[in-house]
Amino acid sequence: QVQLVESGGGSVQAGGSLRLSCAATGRTPSTLDMGWFRQSPGKERAFVAAINWRSDWISYADSVKGRFTISRDNAKNTVVLQMNSLRAEDTAVYYCAAGPSGLSLSSASSYPYWGQGTQVTVSS
Repeated sequence: QVQLVESGGGSVQAGGSLRLSCAATGRTPSTLDMGWFRQSPGKERAFVAAINWRSDWISYADSVKGRFTISRDNAKNTVVLQMNSLRAEDTAVYYCAAGPSGLSLSSASSYPYWGQGTQVTVSS
């Protein structure tokens, strides 16, 4: 079993930055692929970014490319999502997810482990 805890959410004005962190504990989290998803009220959970366990494969949703950066530190079992140039449409609950290597990293169904989410609010 793997437990995930997100932190770093909050409120920021448009154009600002936030840094989300996800701490993983439990069974060999350093060998799992990791992703970030987000969900706004009335919308389905959407892919944001993902990184494989070796950090040699990274993917971003088109809407965040060039603004968000995902990284991980396997020694500390943490994954970070650096979010710059935030927009009002980035407002959502952001979820950290972990899953076995080799599956489609942009699909929520690939991830059996999820954090409880952290709220990000961007005001225009």
